[in-house]
Amino acid sequence: MDIRHLTDTYAVSPQITPDDVATIAEAGFTTVICNRPDGEIPPEVQADALRRAVEAAGLQFVVNPVVGGAITMENVTAQGDALKASTGPVLAYCASGNRSSIVWALSQAGTRPTDELIAIPAKFGYALEPFRPTLEQLAKG
Repeated sequence: MDIRHLTDTYAVSPQITPDDVATIAEAGFTTVICNRPDGEIPPEVQADALRRAVEAAGLQFVVNPVVGGAITMENVTAQGDALKASTGPVLAYCASGNRSSIVWALSQAGTRPTDELIAIPAKFGYALEPFRPTLEQLAKG
């Protein structure tokens, strides 16, 4: 498992498994967000399987499937709502962590400088520069 901390309270990861949940809980996360659509992965790592493991560990589980190249404002709003509702640090996962980084940045537009929202994920190889116009538009309200 490769947890990448974008902030003190938000991290992203490539696909997790039920076996990873104990480590996630031990790391202090209180919420896990699934940004990976079930159609991309086998049943043993689909949302229902992860939900059971995450909730059994006493953590919150949020399903917000993000389709690569087709991110919606509903995805952005759901990610932001999950962050606001969390009682502690959040771990979001998808195939690589990229989509989880994008919806995080878009949900934070206007609360942090656009340059920062692009630079933080870039430290982990996530290229959000193409989202600059959208980030700037969202920041304006």
